[in-house]
Amino acid sequence: MAPTDETSQVPRQESPPGTAAPIRPPADERAVPGARMPRWLPRAMVLALALIAAFQLGSWAFHQLTGLLTNVLIAFFLALAIEPAVSRMAARGMRRGLATFLVFLGLMIVAAGFVTLLSSMLAGQIIKMAEGFPDYLDSVISWINTTFHTDLRRVDVQDSLIHSAWLKKYVQNSATGVLDVSAQVLGGLFRLLTIALFSFYFAADGPRLRRALCSVLPPARQAEVLRAWEIAVDKTGGYLYSRGLMALISGVAHYVLLASLGIPYAPVLAVWVGLVSQFIPTIGTYLAGALPMLIAFAVEPWYAVWVLVFVVVYQQFENYMLQPKLTARSVDIHPAVAFGSVIAGTALLGAVGALIAIPAVATLQAFLGAYVKRYDVTDDPRVHGHRTGAPGGLTARLRRLFPG
Repeated sequence: MAPTDETSQVPRQESPPGTAAPIRPPADERAVPGARMPRWLPRAMVLALALIAAFQLGSWAFHQLTGLLTNVLIAFFLALAIEPAVSRMAARGMRRGLATFLVFLGLMIVAAGFVTLLSSMLAGQIIKMAEGFPDYLDSVISWINTTFHTDLRRVDVQDSLIHSAWLKKYVQNSATGVLDVSAQVLGGLFRLLTIALFSFYFAADGPRLRRALCSVLPPARQAEVLRAWEIAVDKTGGYLYSRGLMALISGVAHYVLLASLGIPYAPVLAVWVGLVSQFIPTIGTYLAGALPMLIAFAVEPWYAVWVLVFVVVYQQFENYMLQPKLTARSVDIHPAVAFGSVIAGTALLGAVGALIAIPAVATLQAFLGAYVKRYDVTDDPRVHGHRTGAPGGLTARLRRLFPG
């Protein structure tokens, strides 16, 4: 009987004399007759490709709709801010749509008045600078001639400026950039219209929106959603109203200072300081004070110093006296948390994130505070920052080394 292979039980043929034996692959590498691809592998490949395609499509759609989602978020917070006023007017028998329209009309009148006053102030300053430019140029030319013993004339300087290559290039670039500026202005107006439209619908149809949202949730979840909505309305409205009141107080205080110093456009500058200082947290006061300081410096350099001193002193008064009393019930968050939330909001959504960061964090803090269980803090000196000497610490070791 011919010898057989132990693994396959197939008779093994002997090689002819003088020839090398054929090399056979290992048993685990031999092809198994009749082997097929697992049935689940094609389905898994199709499912994986479908998930990758869905992820790519969702990512592309999200990036395309980022602007719209940002506008909807701004509109939602604006609707939350005017919700108390609209609800109060609707409770007195006024239709909710009419109440929302009146609130928006008042906001538009205030915004248009502020923009008009600020534009007139800037236009007046530009005209004043343009009228005084020849005298300023004469003084500069006179100083150069006296210092460097030159013979410059204003006519020669003006001719060289008019016929210079950089001025022609600047005019060409400015003419080209007019279209870009016009497109940006139209885009900004369209964005404002979109935000106003969404916020109007959110505020006017607030009850209907809440009913539609609660209709897809079980009763227990409905109560939580309504509670979160109420907290968001209270915190957002309270934040904006408290900031508006502080803006009014700040504007009046700065108006008194600017008017007493004889600074031009004191009412417009006071409104500017009040709004910018309150709606740009932490550093808004110093940014807002830069414009009145610049105009005061143009009138009298010492007036700019007085404005700077007043801005710093008023900031301290606002931080330690005024703000804690006005925002204790509306937005009670730590200043460090507020500053961090503003930085995070700016990194995520830019200027929009900086504006809505504090009410969003206050809403989240209040919502978590309603559900997080708190305990009484033990009466331990370490809670108040007092360190206690532990046995075997550095003091004890020094005493053992140096007794007496």
